[in-house]
Amino acid sequence: MTHTRTELTELLARHGLEASRALGQNFVVDPNTVRRIARLAGVGPGHRVVEIGPGLGSLTLALAETGASITAVEMDRYLLPALREVVADRDVRIVEGDALSVDWDDVLRGADGWHLVANLPYNVATPLVLDLLRDVPAITRMLVMVQLEVGERLTAGPGSRIYGIPSIKVALSATARIVGKVGPDVFLPRPRVDSALVEIVRLDEPPTTADRDHLVALVERAFNQRRKMLRRSLAGVVTPEAFAEAGIDPALRPEQLSVQDWGRLTLAVDAGAGPS
Repeated sequence: MTHTRTELTELLARHGLEASRALGQNFVVDPNTVRRIARLAGVGPGHRVVEIGPGLGSLTLALAETGASITAVEMDRYLLPALREVVADRDVRIVEGDALSVDWDDVLRGADGWHLVANLPYNVATPLVLDLLRDVPAITRMLVMVQLEVGERLTAGPGSRIYGIPSIKVALSATARIVGKVGPDVFLPRPRVDSALVEIVRLDEPPTTADRDHLVALVERAFNQRRKMLRRSLAGVVTPEAFAEAGIDPALRPEQLSVQDWGRLTLAVDAGAGPS
């Protein structure tokens, strides 16, 4: 049993609640949508699922229906009484906290192989996904609903006009693809944009042996001047010899390089490729 629009509206009224614009809250009020998300996530009995921003439990109920064990992380203390009422008889553990600052080792209790399934607030979706990929290896798969534009940037490949720093940071840890789209009519309140369902699967091994921090620093420097050729945006950092060692044409622009290309360039820089 998941929330319909009428049921969720009544739940809000009964608890004296409304969606918080500051927290980017948009509650899903369509049972078919949340069941679709749970199905695409591929979770079921024996799986450990962490949900961020459960709100009033629309997706939580659909996830619980699969038989998975759910840990729901919610930062809005005003929603917690209503959320606890909704999931009272389900296999759901509620953790109060901000997903950007909670102790994830404690929340996930040292277990591996967690699935993250969440309708993420638009205002924190990108930093949250990137932080979890970098810092929380216990989460091995994600199915997240985000603003369509955000989803396209997270999954973009080299050569795309929207390929950039977030795309590369994702590619350093995982594969990512859009597996569905969701219109605004299934939300309360109704957002002004479409949403994307993004599947992210953590890689067993990174795509490059280059130092991650050094690679990201190089990428950020280049993309801060993304219209310039690499020889200009990376002047003073990457020598002609380093470009040659990495097999990278310095006349290219940053969006034309794959994560493997950035890895080779970083390795060449770190090795001190330059005039003898």
